[in-house]
Amino acid sequence: MAVPIRAVLVGGGLVGQVCHLATLTAQGSPILLAGVVDASLTRAQGIASGFGVPAASTLADFDLVDVDALVVAAPDPAHHDAVAFGLRAGLHVFCEKPLSLTRAGAVRAVEACRKAGVSLGLGTNKRFWPSMIALKQVVDSGELGTLMHIEGHSSNENSGALFATWRDSKEESPAGGMTGSGLHVLDQFINLAGPVRNAHAYVTARKPAPDPFDTITVMFGFANGMSGTLAAVRRSPLFWRVHVFGIDASAEAIGETQLVIRRAGAKPEVREFQPVQSVQLELEAFADAVEGRAPFPIPTQQMIDTIAAFEAICRSVDRK
Repeated sequence: MAVPIRAVLVGGGLVGQVCHLATLTAQGSPILLAGVVDASLTRAQGIASGFGVPAASTLADFDLVDVDALVVAAPDPAHHDAVAFGLRAGLHVFCEKPLSLTRAGAVRAVEACRKAGVSLGLGTNKRFWPSMIALKQVVDSGELGTLMHIEGHSSNENSGALFATWRDSKEESPAGGMTGSGLHVLDQFINLAGPVRNAHAYVTARKPAPDPFDTITVMFGFANGMSGTLAAVRRSPLFWRVHVFGIDASAEAIGETQLVIRRAGAKPEVREFQPVQSVQLELEAFADAVEGRAPFPIPTQQMIDTIAAFEAICRSVDRK
């Protein structure tokens, strides 16, 4: 049996504790908790003490001897520096989305990863949803015919119920709900339709800061000629859909477990799937990449293209 990868969890907040701690501390997991780093030393120590691992308030204060990887789940503005630190130390890095808030930052991270000869994983767990895997397979099969348009929507009440003040900062969390739920849809757009040529965004806020009730709507033109629309609502019950339209048929992923295919003159075909532990699967995929068993499922160029599109959305919002 392979020796588990020893990883330091960077960020002991909601994402770190709820999304990744269970996998990092599970019996038989290929990637195991080797320590906790959080800006709040008290919080880091509180988490680490329960598992008998060391804690620190900064990566510079953590002894990285015998550490193989970082799992970065800190607030979005801290991602770039944590990733850069890990890569300079020759560590494999798994980073929650977004990889960076700028395309230039994403390019630097990918290039540093290449030069260091280490693996870079990205936390976009909806790539591992059965509905989205099936949608990608249908799109790639050519069954839909020439692809014309893509639509996506994500609402996530967690963004409101578990709101953090940094998410209301234009500098730290730009473009309303994009860094929360919207980036998941954008990642799928890049996966299904390719790079974005242009983006035009509109943000509304129905409640003053902090913790605004806001929405974002984006219209896209893609390099392959497709058009697209994305919507994200930060304070509304959980909902997810991505719908790809071709000249022969369309395919729509609804939530984690349903795919609907519509063809002219036929009843919709509904495919149902069993739910999966998508966060666990993405860390297992990262472990496979570290061990050389398989490349991480998200190509680094797609990581860059997603942040390039995100940056274009932010520029559009700023012009309004």
